[in-house]
Amino acid sequence: MSGTLYGGDEIGALVFDPGHHSLRVGYAQEDTPKAEIPAIVGVAPDETANIPAEESKADNNITQNAWKHYIDTTYLHTPRPNMEVHTYMKDGMIENWDLFEKVLDYSYEKIIQSESEYHPVLFSESPWNQRAKREKLTEIMFEKYRVPAFFLVKNAALAAFANGRATALVVDSGATHTSAVPVLDGYVISQAVVKSPLGGDYLISQAKLMLENLGIDLTPAAVIANKEVIRDREKAKYTKKPFSFTPTNSWMSYMTKRTIQDFQQTVLQVSEAPYDERVAASIPAVHYEFPCGYHQDFGPERFRLAENLFDHNMLGAGYLAATSAGMCDVDVRPALYSSVVLTGGNSLLQGFGDRLSRDLSLRTPGSMRLKLIAANGSVERRFGAWVGGSILASIGTFQQMWLSMQEYQESGKSQIDRKCP
Repeated sequence: MSGTLYGGDEIGALVFDPGHHSLRVGYAQEDTPKAEIPAIVGVAPDETANIPAEESKADNNITQNAWKHYIDTTYLHTPRPNMEVHTYMKDGMIENWDLFEKVLDYSYEKIIQSESEYHPVLFSESPWNQRAKREKLTEIMFEKYRVPAFFLVKNAALAAFANGRATALVVDSGATHTSAVPVLDGYVISQAVVKSPLGGDYLISQAKLMLENLGIDLTPAAVIANKEVIRDREKAKYTKKPFSFTPTNSWMSYMTKRTIQDFQQTVLQVSEAPYDERVAASIPAVHYEFPCGYHQDFGPERFRLAENLFDHNMLGAGYLAATSAGMCDVDVRPALYSSVVLTGGNSLLQGFGDRLSRDLSLRTPGSMRLKLIAANGSVERRFGAWVGGSILASIGTFQQMWLSMQEYQESGKSQIDRKCP
C-alpha cells in the first residue's frame, strides 16, 4: 500500500450494512448508523417525462428516464399511481444491482451529503456471498463511485466484534432467515455455517394467516383518513382516503406487511419452555389496536405463533447453533460455546434470548461452559453488524488492510478475494 492512511479522524470511513429488511448507512466511529433505509424500492412511471407510452417501448434508451424510483420510508409509504415495490436482495445477497445503485446514490446524496470519492467504504456481506457478487460490488464501488479504498467483511464477524469478541458463535435472526455462524479469530468458518429460512418474514406470514382467519381488518394506516373509537372486538368503523387511483397490489401487500410487523413486535412473545396451552393461558393477555381502529386482547396465540421459530427440531435456533458448533473442530468448541452472540432484529422478540439459552443448554455437552451474549439495546442488536463495522473501520491497525484504488487499478477486482477472505 502507498503509505497513505485512510482512516483516522480526518477522513470518515463509511460503513454500509445491507440486509433484507433495510440497508444501514453511516460513518465509522459513530455508535449508530445515520440512516436505516428499507431494502424496498418503489418504481413508478415518471409522469414528468412527457413521452407517449408507445414510443418509449419502441426505443429502449428513452425507457430508462421514464421510470422514477422512490426510496426511503417517507416516499414509500405514500401511495402513488402504478408504483410497484421491489426488493434488491435475495438469499442475503444483492440481486438487483440497478435498484441497489439507486439506493446508494440516495445514501450519498441525502444522508452522507458528501462526494463518494472522499470516503473509504466498508461493506458487510453474508457468509455465503458468492465470488461473482463480491467482484461486482468491488467494481461498482471503484468504477462508479470512485472510492479511495474498499473492504468487505462477513456480517457475522462484525457482529462478534460489536460484542467485543473475536471468537464467537454468532446466532443471527433476521428478516428472511436465522443462521448460526462460527467466527474464529475474526474469520468465519464457512463450512460450519448453518441457516434456516425462519425469520421475521416467516413470523409475519404466520401472523397474517392467523389474523385473517380471525377476520381482522388489516388495512394499513397510510390509506385511512379517520376512524371512530369503538368497543373491544367491535367491527371497525373508518373512512378511507379518497384516491383517484387504486394503489398497486405490491404496495398494498408491503404496507400490510408493515402493519403486521408492528403487531408482531408488540404482541408476540416466545415462551420460556416449549409451548404449553395451560401455561400460556395463565399469562396475562396483551391488548393491541390495529390501524383501522379494531382492537382486542391476545392471549395464548402470542406464544403459539412465536413458537414456530423454535419448535422445528431441525430448524429451531437452538438446534442451528448446536449443529454449527458440532461441525467445528473439537478444540474450538469450548471457545464458541462460551461466547454465543445473539444479533439480528428478529432476536428482539420478547423472550427470544432466554429460550435460545435454554434450548442450547440442553444440547451443550456437560463439560462445556455456555455463555449467551446479547446486547441489551435494540440498536446494538438490530445493527450489530453495522456497529462492528464502525468499530473495525476506525481501528488504527485496520488501516493497512484496505483494498486501495491504486491496488484495484493495478490488479483488478479479483484482488478482493485475496484481501478480504
